Amino acid sequence: MRIATWNVNSLKARLDRVEEWLTIGGPDVLLMQETKLADTAAPIMPFAMAGYELAHHGQGRWNGVAIASRVGIADVVANFGDGPVVSTPGGLAPADEPSDDGLGPEARMIAARCGGIQVVSIYAPNGRALDTPFYAAKLAWYERLSRWLEETQDPQDDLLIGGDFNVAPDDLDVYDPAAYLGATHVSPAERAALARLRAWGLVDVVRPFHPEAGFYTWWDYRAGNFHKNLGMRIDHLYATRSVAARVIAAERDRDARKGKLPSDHAPLYVDLAS
Repeated sequence: MRIATWNVNSLKARLDRVEEWLTIGGPDVLLMQETKLADTAAPIMPFAMAGYELAHHGQGRWNGVAIASRVGIADVVANFGDGPVVSTPGGLAPADEPSDDGLGPEARMIAARCGGIQVVSIYAPNGRALDTPFYAAKLAWYERLSRWLEETQDPQDDLLIGGDFNVAPDDLDVYDPAAYLGATHVSPAERAALARLRAWGLVDVVRPFHPEAGFYTWWDYRAGNFHKNLGMRIDHLYATRSVAARVIAAERDRDARKGKLPSDHAPLYVDLAS
């Protein structure tokens, strides 16, 4: 069984590339982030034609998460079960400001049971800069994720969380730690938020297969950063120990970051023994 995560950076703009990767990568479950679609615009039919069911949680032109599965989808939960995120006309927040900052209810979490595993697709807020309301909102969102796990899930269950965490857990996950001093994604509080997830019972199931430096999942579009491999590892797959014990391989598809109109993230996946 192959489970993948990919921040597609607009499912509408990159649907052809995603459909192509479904064939190339062959995931049984694909967790997606930044779909940037309302639920009414989710491409249910193209995924169905490829053999996948699609569960989507969106809010128009911002954020958006989804799960595509060819091993079934059941018990879908979005937004931690706190109720729907309402899309406003044009996908804009009521004040006509981009709803991509973590300051209000946003489409950043969807969960479902697929192939006997509880899978969760997340898109954590960026945080923008330290000592801002956006950074505080990012930490609050992680607090909500931890509470959802602690209050509704069981670390003894088969569970996997994947997505764009917008946190590099270690200096090894950044091409130049000195360049990120005093910045988001590497701050002690953000890394502590990930540590809390691990303390609950989650394991990073990718790093054991790739302990090397330079294994990144995101590269800025600017200045040829991808070709220079100036990136960060901010997309992750975390699983409970029962799932982690079944992981036999982990990889990212760097080729999917190449070519025409790529996402700035590469797909990341793990293979599980049956």
